[in-house]
Amino acid sequence: MARNKYPEETVEKILEAAKRLFLEKGYEQTTIQDIVDQLGGLTKGAVYHHFKSKSDIMDALGDKMFHEGNPFDAVQGRRDLNGLEKMREVVRLTQSPEWSRLSRQSIPLLKNPHILAENIQNNQKLATPRFLELIEEGQRDGSIHTKYPKELAELLTLLPNLWLAPSIYPGTKEDVLRRFRCWGDMMASIGLPLIDEEMVALAERFFQNMEDEQGE
Repeated sequence: MARNKYPEETVEKILEAAKRLFLEKGYEQTTIQDIVDQLGGLTKGAVYHHFKSKSDIMDALGDKMFHEGNPFDAVQGRRDLNGLEKMREVVRLTQSPEWSRLSRQSIPLLKNPHILAENIQNNQKLATPRFLELIEEGQRDGSIHTKYPKELAELLTLLPNLWLAPSIYPGTKEDVLRRFRCWGDMMASIGLPLIDEEMVALAERFFQNMEDEQGE
């Protein structure tokens, strides 16, 4: 009965335990029972009452981390950055060690069509409108010149989650980085020069870490 009296607290405990285990052991190596063992007396039934599967937990964890450390909110009021610089800062903020590692852990999950569809829908709902706001801000301050603000905002959340995901488009680190540069050139050609050498270095580190983790 106690676990149902405060369901938000139960969900919080599950997500915190899962995050700790996903970071320590890796997503694939973590079982639901591992999570249960960290919950101080809660049962496996309590976990399944709130989440249908381990992938549901990862999805909820990603949403929680996004809302708690929303990179768009972090740059919104900054007067020292123009629209383009704010977009670059959003990318940098999503590359914090904890967020970056969980992102790498989630990439193999995109093989599942249901998870892939949910990922695309979530990005359309959460990230695309915020990118559009920053692109329009960049148009007003002169840092971005494009005829396609809405389309660019959509591409910013669509292509990286499909074309740059090795679980969907297999390839080596070098293959993915070449796609990343190509994607950057495509965006620059229609007025959004988002990808600079610092962004390339972040991407290279991200995919190198993923390659290293897979080799462990």
